[in-house]
Amino acid sequence: MLVIVAPGQGAQTPGFLTPWLEDPAFENRLHWLSTVAGLDLAHYGTEADAETIRDTEIAQPLLVGTALVAALQLYPQPADAFRTVGALAGHSVGEIAAAVGARVLTAEQAMVLVRERGKAMARASAATPTGMTAVLGGDRDEVLAALETHGLTPANDNGPGQIVAAGTMEQLAAFADAPPEKARLRPLSVAGAFHTSHMQPAVGHLARLASSISTHDPRTRVISNRDGRVVHDGRDVLARLVGQTASPVRWDLCLETMEDLGVTGILEMPPAGTLTGIAKRALKGVATFALKTPDQLDDARAFCLEHGEDAGLETTPTWRVVVSPVKGTFHRSPEADVPDLAPGTAIGDVASSRDKVEVTAAHGGQVVEWLVEDGDLVSPGQPLVRLHPAGAA
Repeated sequence: MLVIVAPGQGAQTPGFLTPWLEDPAFENRLHWLSTVAGLDLAHYGTEADAETIRDTEIAQPLLVGTALVAALQLYPQPADAFRTVGALAGHSVGEIAAAVGARVLTAEQAMVLVRERGKAMARASAATPTGMTAVLGGDRDEVLAALETHGLTPANDNGPGQIVAAGTMEQLAAFADAPPEKARLRPLSVAGAFHTSHMQPAVGHLARLASSISTHDPRTRVISNRDGRVVHDGRDVLARLVGQTASPVRWDLCLETMEDLGVTGILEMPPAGTLTGIAKRALKGVATFALKTPDQLDDARAFCLEHGEDAGLETTPTWRVVVSPVKGTFHRSPEADVPDLAPGTAIGDVASSRDKVEVTAAHGGQVVEWLVEDGDLVSPGQPLVRLHPAGAA
């Protein structure tokens, strides 16, 4: 199974777009997204220095725009991706690129959203001096206990041996004076305490914008940063993108879901390297491909063909599917034993080793076919029931 991932803020480096812009098609597409975002992304990706592209208002649109245009270089016919990509995920702002790849949002909607996200997070960062520090190594429980003692948030949980602490500069300084045993601390060059309560003002602004955004249900699995669950309702994907601004990134749980899915290959969109590096440590035996420059595109396409398989989620206009958000045992609800399901009806739950997750038919409809039985073991993103949309011809 192939999973494609998009990196988050901090992956950008000065000049990383230079080789990509030698292709006129890439340049023209990036120019269009630059126009939508109101930023000269080509300039920032080729000529700007490290301090300039560290700016949240610049870094976030730059990363999303790059991932979107590079995806079209990898899959010139986007429909081909739905037949080979098993799941999509993005780290932090990379989730917006993943949502576009799954056809939840359009590229233009995404660029407006990420433009406003960057601005709102920059304003929130300016309100109180905050920052982030990577905690490398140490005992996980001891690290988390130390963060709680100092009032810090584990803003990024990236897997074994890598947690990112976030909070005020005073809290981070006190933490640095008394670090957990056997842990190394590395202050990060970011503008604020992202994915913490300090970003709550940004959530309100984005929520107002999101209320006017129309979405589509994903055409392939989307793995959420919030809890590692597979999300197959477009409105839920958007709501999670909004809330994620002030909630921790659980990349460790995303990796667990990839493993549950049976991932064999992970390809990271440019500027690549960060997420494939984490995957190499966390998912032993899983092949990785860091797409950094356009001269790698032929090899990247070969990698996708090698690991790609039909996700089984392609729909037609005449039916929808409800899928499992997690791995576990499916228990069907008595409420679902009717021919027509109202929107929001709970069709059952999936009990995993971690928790029990309710599954709802967000759009409702007439039951065409149950694809699993009560008590069946299911995997993340596995179709559970096929529905004929209410009111459809």
